[in-house]
Amino acid sequence: MPPSDARPWWQTAVFYEIYPQSFADSNGDGFGDLPGIQNRLDYLQWLGVDAVWITPFYPSPMADFGYDVAGLTEVHERYGSMEDFTGLLGDFHERGIRVIVDLVPNHTSSRHPWFLEARSARDHPRRNWYIWKDPGYGGGPPNNWISVFGMDAWTLDEATGQYYYHTFSPEEPDLDWRNPEVPNAFREVMRFWLDLGVDGFRIDALWMLIKDRHFRDNPKNPAYKPGMMRYDRLAPAFSNDQPETFDFIAAMRETADAYPDRVLVGELYLPVEDLMNYYGGGRGVHMPTNYSLILAEWEARTVAKTIDTYEGALPTDAWPTWALGNHDQPRLASRLGPAQARVAAMLLLTLRGTPMLYYGDEIGITDAPLPPGKSRDPQTMDPHGRPREPFRSPMAWDADSSGGFTTGEPWVELHRNYDRLNVAAQQDDPDALLGLYRRLIRLRKQEPALHQGCYVPIPAEGGVIAYLRVHADDRLLIVLNLSGEPATFTTDRLWPAGEIVLGTNRRRESGRVDGSVRLDGNEAVIVRLEGE
Repeated sequence: MPPSDARPWWQTAVFYEIYPQSFADSNGDGFGDLPGIQNRLDYLQWLGVDAVWITPFYPSPMADFGYDVAGLTEVHERYGSMEDFTGLLGDFHERGIRVIVDLVPNHTSSRHPWFLEARSARDHPRRNWYIWKDPGYGGGPPNNWISVFGMDAWTLDEATGQYYYHTFSPEEPDLDWRNPEVPNAFREVMRFWLDLGVDGFRIDALWMLIKDRHFRDNPKNPAYKPGMMRYDRLAPAFSNDQPETFDFIAAMRETADAYPDRVLVGELYLPVEDLMNYYGGGRGVHMPTNYSLILAEWEARTVAKTIDTYEGALPTDAWPTWALGNHDQPRLASRLGPAQARVAAMLLLTLRGTPMLYYGDEIGITDAPLPPGKSRDPQTMDPHGRPREPFRSPMAWDADSSGGFTTGEPWVELHRNYDRLNVAAQQDDPDALLGLYRRLIRLRKQEPALHQGCYVPIPAEGGVIAYLRVHADDRLLIVLNLSGEPATFTTDRLWPAGEIVLGTNRRRESGRVDGSVRLDGNEAVIVRLEGE
């Protein structure tokens, strides 16, 4: 393992996802914006994050909350101006914080100039930038593919008599990456942002980029059960994760690698064995996202197996990533409860690899209430049709009527209990969840065992997970109780004693451990081990 100063910056960084519509509003219109983010830079520096990922702020009709991009090198007026972005980027860099932005290569908005030209006539030069097919047998869609959002994946353009394909909504037509003009255009998009100084890209829906050349029907999914999404009825054998994908990733990687210290993060919801294919020299991304813990049942043996399976599958020299929340998933504190959210924070920030925090999880934001009929979300990826606004509600900065997010009316309701689950209420309280996150981030930076050491799983029973982080002669033992019941983890068979350097219960810190670690329910500790 090379010394820490020789490692790429992204391997020792803590990433923080910002959904700009909900982070901070500077002008009182109820929507977050780039100047709002700029107003909160002191907080992000205080928290200790090293890099931010800002989700799309590009021009968009908002048919998919911004991922239907209508301008790939512009800023949506709702969020500010290009001048606002470049100023924000410079201020982040002055504080030593890197910035990555979303690249959305799978599709554009149906209102993007490229698609407006493409649908204008069958013989337009842009026509084959998108995926068009004649009607199938009997005049219906060309094949049986289903959109991620649950509708048919083909929409008939009556004016030209052909169907166009959309992995997501009809307002998001898929680009045809087999046409060499498309990857060339995206390399120019990448260079535009890289020349401005962004530190890399999070590449949206990366595994969906290439489709089967012959557009064969997808087979039935043998694991489908009633209550699952309609999309899950079929196994997407031909609509995503195709071998040719890696040729285009290699071209993206070549573009990024021409600029020093840039990183590519690929969004990938795939089984672990398939996820591993997206690593690999110059043909993979630097960091494929690993969402296995978000999707796993929060039960000790399941979580431990999930971690060990992922660690065991990693190719040589591949670097892990971990996340417990993002803009498409229910909030961490809602999934696990406030007590286990503290344990989850320690897990995320002590595993080997790069942790990716979702804004607001550090103060315990829960899914926001949404009155019936108030949803603005035009799409859903939930089998019960639940919208995504509850996962993307405004950040709470203080206890005023709008949580300090805006001087106007927030675009969607804040989470419950924002009067105490806010930054101002927790920032000076070392026992608060926010204080725990800050102490964990600080310890992670200080301890080579945490930001670059190896991971060694330790057998445990019941609701307990245990593992070592080791670097040179330093050994840190992490013990987490994922249950609400007290537990004891015996250590004397491996080492005699140690000191608790950080705990979810701060009053345990500096306490001695001799032969065993006794934990209350919903408690976790980091122990510095002594002796052989």
